[in-house]
Amino acid sequence: MKLKNQSLLLFSFLLLILSCNNTKNVNTVFEENSIEKKEISSSEEEKLEEKITMEKDIKIETATLGNGCFWCSEAIFEGLKGVSRVESGYSGGFVKEPSYKDVCSGTTGHAEVIQLDFDANQISFAEIIEVFFATHDPTTLNRQGNDVGTQYRSAIFYHSEEQKIIAEKAILAANESKVWESPIVTEVTKFEEYFPAGDYHQDYYNRVGSDNAYCSLIITPKVEKFKKLFKDKLK
Repeated sequence: MKLKNQSLLLFSFLLLILSCNNTKNVNTVFEENSIEKKEISSSEEEKLEEKITMEKDIKIETATLGNGCFWCSEAIFEGLKGVSRVESGYSGGFVKEPSYKDVCSGTTGHAEVIQLDFDANQISFAEIIEVFFATHDPTTLNRQGNDVGTQYRSAIFYHSEEQKIIAEKAILAANESKVWESPIVTEVTKFEEYFPAGDYHQDYYNRVGSDNAYCSLIITPKVEKFKKLFKDKLK
């Protein structure tokens, strides 16, 4: 009986030791899982903070510019660093939802324009205007080369007072320095409405390119000139 009691006592002691070891192992696993979760949580927090920082560093603004045929303008401004969207359309008129045919008739008051979104922390509106003036003739009224009509007028439709001031100062400086022999006739008007052109006109140069004589003869030389003048601003 005494031996039996001793055996039971020994057995109970062994169970206690095993129980302690199992508890220790469970606790160790729990702690390791907690550390892993903390590491994952920390990593996710870092990613979130990085995303928030990047979003804070982005300052999207919009510009609406008329400088002749929008096929040409779109092909140029799409290559600028900091520009995230370029779309061809119409602005400055008095008819709602005009068609390309309507605008070409010269009876709607619209100018062919591009509307673009740009990150002001990467490229300023002043730099946008610099490219604008360097890639068309702002001294010919209602005309760009062989494209004639009010729809081809040189125009800046400003979205803020700051844009207006920058545009007016750029024109004044260009006239004073005699960059062009004739005075600049670019219209500087408050932005009111914009209507996108049909899908056929969007990204036209990149889609059609050398298959179109107008693109080869008119747009390609302008794009090449732009790339040489502003190689430090290209994407």
